[in-house]
Amino acid sequence: MSELLKLNAVETYIGQYHILQGVSLEVKKGEVTVLLGRNGAGKTTTLRTIMGLNPASKGAITYKGEDIKKLPTYLVAKKGIGYVPEDQGIFADLTVEENMKVAIQKDNQETLDRMDWILDLFPDLKKFWKKPGGLLSGGQKQMLSIARAYINNNELLLIDEPSKGLAPIVVEKVMESIIQMKEQTTIVLVEQNFMMASTIGDCFYIIDDGRTVSHGVMNQLKQDADMRRKYLGIA
Repeated sequence: MSELLKLNAVETYIGQYHILQGVSLEVKKGEVTVLLGRNGAGKTTTLRTIMGLNPASKGAITYKGEDIKKLPTYLVAKKGIGYVPEDQGIFADLTVEENMKVAIQKDNQETLDRMDWILDLFPDLKKFWKKPGGLLSGGQKQMLSIARAYINNNELLLIDEPSKGLAPIVVEKVMESIIQMKEQTTIVLVEQNFMMASTIGDCFYIIDDGRTVSHGVMNQLKQDADMRRKYLGIA
């Protein structure tokens, strides 16, 4: 599988705080790469740095071999990278339909076909199509956020904490949807729920204190209780 995204020794400041102090990772096309680590380790900042929301001060970020480190966020998105932020990022006052229309970059038959597929995947969105996004449940908002990032046939999706605050039965639905989407796109997933992460992920990177400290195939981490205990605080 070819390399789609690469970070090499990336450093990022937020104000005076040195958040990323050496994050390196490679994302292979067609895989789900999971970023793991304790709260505050730098996982969300890594995704925001890729998108140009928190610009990198050092290191290199390449997407399909092209340097995107200094690109503004809207140009990063146009390269084919979709982003599902931790706070979902939907427009509460717009209907579900309007939220989807705002996200669409190309209004063509391919997009229409993709919309039909998404609404089959997330029937709740079809049910509440004319309702304001702010009236949706937490799980439905998460589905809408994922759908907005997926509608443009992006080659890469960055998804931040999709299970956060959701009931277990909703987490299962979100997990099933990502498993279906991974058949058609490449995903970088930040996820604290290790059951979900280990079920979906093909490989992992662990970030600790702003640095990449370990990586490998997911089955390796499943079998390494010492590593999970040391960096994730779980048995």
